[in-house]
Amino acid sequence: MLKIYNTLTREIEEFKPQNPPKVTVYTCGPTVYDHAHIGHWFNYVRMDLLIRALKANEYSPKWVINITDVGHLTSDQDEGEDKIQKKANKEHQTAWEIAEFYQNEFFKSWDELNLLNPTLIVKATDHIQDQIDLILKLQEKGYTYKIENDGIYYDTSKFKEYPNFAKLDLDDQQPGKRVEFNPSKRNPSDFSLWKFSPKDQKRDMEWDSPFGKGFPGWHIECSAMSMKYLGDTLDLHTGGIDHIPIHHTNEIAQSQAITGKPLANYWLHSNHLTVNNQKISKSLGNGITLEDLRKLGYNPMDLRMHILESHYQNQSKFSLESLESAKIRYSDFKAMSVLRFQIDQQNSTTIIDFKSIIDQIILFLSDNLNTPKVLAYLSQIIDQTLVNRISETNQKDFNWFLSKLDELLGLKLLDVPDIDQVFKNKLEDREKARANKDFIKADQIRKELEESNILIEDRPNYYIWRWK
Repeated sequence: MLKIYNTLTREIEEFKPQNPPKVTVYTCGPTVYDHAHIGHWFNYVRMDLLIRALKANEYSPKWVINITDVGHLTSDQDEGEDKIQKKANKEHQTAWEIAEFYQNEFFKSWDELNLLNPTLIVKATDHIQDQIDLILKLQEKGYTYKIENDGIYYDTSKFKEYPNFAKLDLDDQQPGKRVEFNPSKRNPSDFSLWKFSPKDQKRDMEWDSPFGKGFPGWHIECSAMSMKYLGDTLDLHTGGIDHIPIHHTNEIAQSQAITGKPLANYWLHSNHLTVNNQKISKSLGNGITLEDLRKLGYNPMDLRMHILESHYQNQSKFSLESLESAKIRYSDFKAMSVLRFQIDQQNSTTIIDFKSIIDQIILFLSDNLNTPKVLAYLSQIIDQTLVNRISETNQKDFNWFLSKLDELLGLKLLDVPDIDQVFKNKLEDREKARANKDFIKADQIRKELEESNILIEDRPNYYIWRWK
């Protein structure tokens, strides 16, 4: 039984999809105008973990993620430039070229972090007519109005439930208080559905519409794509916690005004990541990328382990010290994995019940995706296997166990390779040297192996090797 924290009710609830075992899941994807930073990856690894937990509970998720390649302005108040067009102007490229480049970069990193493939990846620019059709429906129902030389706006006062999802205080959004205010808007919380192209410039991305030449607002894109591929009511809608007060609130207002149905029955949000007590964001210039970490000697699986060490509901703090600790922990996982190449031929009596271990991990995952508890439990299992090793009796079950861990946590443990025969010969030579009490030669071989990133741990009556 899977339980998750539902932002809609602010409670941990048992997950009950509409048509089990099928589950519909929509994840707000990237705006492709720059490299994704680790704050984004904390979010997407957690969404990937959700899909893995659904599968572990024998559900069949249809997972749709969108690409925002037009319409996301530099201000959440529908002001400023389109982020992609702005980057294109700066780089002297077209918006199409910028979007394609950063989309490719995003999914390259996606693969490096071993995220599962979504069922569908959908782009906003491929669904312009779908967005126009939704705006026309909102227009027919009386939810829209026009601001000359600006665009078509959604009148939030017409949707009485507007404040409910984010628990907004609309009085606190009046002019001169906490939000910027466009005086042409009827209400400060109103948002654009369609922006008119500026008369004094030509955009790379603009389309004809019944409202005039222009481009869609950011929020209508997700409503159009989620409803097209997953239906009027989703089982699960996911994204970052920063989307709650504006983007997801606006999605709900648009979609439910049209259908009269809930947009989603469950909403799962990943909390912020901070560096030096500041939320990571591109605007603050603290957006550390995978490439930045790689230059410091960390690989994507080190970061994935670091993400699994935190819970999606909690605000996470990033530091190189915490990443180093995660790297060491991942090294222990790899040390356990390579035991499959070091079968204990002498001991065939130690039996480890790997099936019950996997069952316990699934229980922890099903308890609101509790990966910190999973990792704490697995640390005990790793210690147990490193001490007892893997016997021939346990070999088949151990390989199955590693494959299940990869399914559940995505840590690529079965990708950790064996050492070459040359190094195996060196290990045998070292054992012979130790038996002959030639400790100088044994230490020399140890150093040679360490230079090749192979560490030796001597135990009473045996040794094991691991990757550095």
